[in-house]
Amino acid sequence: MRLGFCEGCGFISNTAFDVQLNEYDSRYEETQGFSPTFKRFNQGVAEALISRYELQGKTVLEIGCGKGEFLALLCEMGVGRGIGFDPAFIPDRLHSDASDRLTFFKELYSEKHSHVAADFICCKMTLEHISDTAAMIQTVRRSIGDRRTPVFFQIPNAEYVLDDLAFWDVYYEHCSYFTAGSLRRLFQSCGFRVLDVRVEYGSQYLTIDAVPDDAAVAPPAQAEEDLADLQSAVQRFAKQVPARIADWQSKLRQFHSANSRVVLWGGGSKAVAFLNALDIQDEVKYAVDVNPFKTGTFLAGTGQEVVAPEFLNEYRPDVIVLMNPIYKSEVETSLKAMGVQAELLTV
Repeated sequence: MRLGFCEGCGFISNTAFDVQLNEYDSRYEETQGFSPTFKRFNQGVAEALISRYELQGKTVLEIGCGKGEFLALLCEMGVGRGIGFDPAFIPDRLHSDASDRLTFFKELYSEKHSHVAADFICCKMTLEHISDTAAMIQTVRRSIGDRRTPVFFQIPNAEYVLDDLAFWDVYYEHCSYFTAGSLRRLFQSCGFRVLDVRVEYGSQYLTIDAVPDDAAVAPPAQAEEDLADLQSAVQRFAKQVPARIADWQSKLRQFHSANSRVVLWGGGSKAVAFLNALDIQDEVKYAVDVNPFKTGTFLAGTGQEVVAPEFLNEYRPDVIVLMNPIYKSEVETSLKAMGVQAELLTV
């Protein structure tokens, strides 16, 4: 991985990314839908979109729909029809009362699908996986043509990653990183008028609403960063992350030396990036995840087994490292219900 920063637009990308090394199919387990915290957030996003764009009875197209939960939720809440694109979609996994109004294409969205019309287009947590982001947004713009179809995109907030020195949020599958300013500039350059850019989910996510308008040049939003400030944040991240990594290495090795049982809570990409950056193996034995489809799998590179929360009843860890602080209340409630007492640290 080699992160590059464009001083002209603020875009950050992995310049060493090779899409041929990236495997994205039904074995890719991306869903966060088993978390009550995330489900509440998703519900709120769906309610807001349906209200804002009067989507009752209309057709919604979702690019990168994953296992289809969000598209199904929209239809269950009043959207007329949902069309989803994602090579990781698994038909047998989705159980919805709105199934008869849902159509899924188990493939990447591309130019060949531009004939598929919809009243609204959404794309959640997908753009960061695409190296040529301008080509993707231009494809979406061409598919809309002369219609006034609004679009909604949700992505990780790179400013949060930089400010928090969150090295565990930098990994190979995420080849593109946006801040509010660079995201706005991308959409404007591809023929959209930006309606709003928001920071959500504990400042971890960016969302953008836009409509096609080839002549639009909107004034910068107050939420956008100055490029000079962003450059300083990039330089600070590069300079200070090694010390942050060394601090966590030292902390976990001290726990190991004291024979403390340490587990991670979160068995996804953050955990993989965290442990591989630390070069940690024996110091952490397990990673806990609420997604039952991850139980019995192993973290790439460092090899920790992913276990269900109930495993902690038996294992009784001394220390739990929570990979995402937004789930702290949810995890504390689970630990209390299981009677598990451990020191809870957040990255």
